[in-house]
Amino acid sequence: MKVGLSLSRCLRDIYEGRVEENDVLVIISRTDLDPHDDAHWKAIWNGYLYGGMSNTEWAGMEDHEEGMRKLLINMYDEGKFHQPRKFGAHPHRVNHYWLECIIPDYELLTKPAAKKAWDNYKVVAGLSG
Repeated sequence: MKVGLSLSRCLRDIYEGRVEENDVLVIISRTDLDPHDDAHWKAIWNGYLYGGMSNTEWAGMEDHEEGMRKLLINMYDEGKFHQPRKFGAHPHRVNHYWLECIIPDYELLTKPAAKKAWDNYKVVAGLSG
């Protein structure tokens, strides 16, 4: 499982297939938006596409607005999108934007099925690079 730390970079990775949506636990974003709100979406879309207040993380994706918004709305509605700014926090941008989650050893020792699944996951992850 992954935790993302950048709406723009993580969403693009998922949309372009570098990360599976089902492998994402949550994206913790520095934004404060409701993707269902057309004005909020348009501001974010234009910012990430053309720059200004944001980096141009979505440059070259002009033809993918509908798909990107649909993906974001789906993740938002599933509770996979957390925005600390909605609670008064102001997180800083970081260079790394994906974190890997692991199952703690004590869970693996007491749950054989979880250990088997985790071991299988590590094998598959190792094969895929």
